[in-house]
Amino acid sequence: MIHSLFLINSSGDIFLEKHWKSVVSRSVCDYFFEAQERATEAENVPPVISTPHHYLLSVYRHKIFFVAVIQTEVPPLFVIEFLHRVVDTFQDYFGVCSEPVIKDNVVVVYEVLEEMLDNGFPLATESNILKELIKPPTILRTVVNTITGSTNVGDQLPTGQLSVVPWRRTGVKYTNNEAYFDVIEEIDAIIDKSGSTVTAEIQGVIDACVKLTGMPDLTLSFVNPRLLDDVSFHPCVRFKRWESERMLSFIPPDGNFHLLSYHVSAQNLVAIPVYVKHNISFRDSSSLGRFEITVGPKQTMGKTIEGVTVSSQMPRGVLSMNLTPSQGTHTFDPVTKMLSWDVGKINPQKLPSLKGTMSLQAGASKPDENPTINLQFKIQQLAISGLKVNRLDMYGEKYKPFKGIKYMTKAGKFQVRT
Repeated sequence: MIHSLFLINSSGDIFLEKHWKSVVSRSVCDYFFEAQERATEAENVPPVISTPHHYLLSVYRHKIFFVAVIQTEVPPLFVIEFLHRVVDTFQDYFGVCSEPVIKDNVVVVYEVLEEMLDNGFPLATESNILKELIKPPTILRTVVNTITGSTNVGDQLPTGQLSVVPWRRTGVKYTNNEAYFDVIEEIDAIIDKSGSTVTAEIQGVIDACVKLTGMPDLTLSFVNPRLLDDVSFHPCVRFKRWESERMLSFIPPDGNFHLLSYHVSAQNLVAIPVYVKHNISFRDSSSLGRFEITVGPKQTMGKTIEGVTVSSQMPRGVLSMNLTPSQGTHTFDPVTKMLSWDVGKINPQKLPSLKGTMSLQAGASKPDENPTINLQFKIQQLAISGLKVNRLDMYGEKYKPFKGIKYMTKAGKFQVRT
């Protein structure tokens, strides 16, 4: 299936390559570089690129392109999901997934990739199973390996590989038995200048951290499971039980894992948590323009909006901006024409605003269109879709685990047109 993997940094340098069948020349990436040049932003590079003899499938994460080379036609999402698993595994092993860290741990990276794919087909993609096969790097282990010439490869086959539950190792023991679930929702929206919603959708994931002794069997139920649309599950979830009862039943992997991801696209179900009042005007005859924006909470169920940042790409004719924020700090780069405002937390009693004037190029015509405003924000303890976990039950073990559920909403691509 997957023939080769290339890791490419944002400068366009291939800093790591791995081949499973025969060696594919680096020149195959020229097609990818051409597509990268045509795309204005890294995120806009097409995930699937067809070449005369290969297909190039890529994901872009942590400022690195992970490019898989395929020789025969395969379901592209199969490969893209595997590439995301590779990134998550690196992050789990090394704490961060970045070019310097991958270069520093290149031996472990090759060992992990060798176990994750067998002759081009996915084999072991669960982090807890991989950690039994390849020990995560530590300073002491690295020093010992350097002196003795040994590797991080384990001596025995993981117990999970031999059981009917291949994602969970057997004989797990914990003194504190705990299961935590994080419901994280990302809202993408475009709001027009009158404040009406053009498009809005929610991408959600439920991340789990399960540290339970033995072989527990869990069921997780929701108050309103019908909200969930376009659901993608971890292999541990029993799909037939979900289809019939809309309940998640599973034997969990040990440690951290993505339990499921979902999508809410019905406009009437997507509440918009913030609004922006704006007054941005350019006069034809004058070299001055007016700039005024205010950010406030809309549908937040009384929760605080935190970590708010506002950015806007100003027209080329804007030379400088003389603005005063009521809270936070702002910067304007006269070269890139990018305005950034770090707002922080929104206090509903005193809404944050940014007001002032813009100096325009003398004699230049009025800009064709007003700039768009991009927002980033976080809301703790709120799932904006209204999704709520009802209860978590455990079977198969006698002890009582500690259970916790957290909710968070954050902005994805949230854009306001002015």
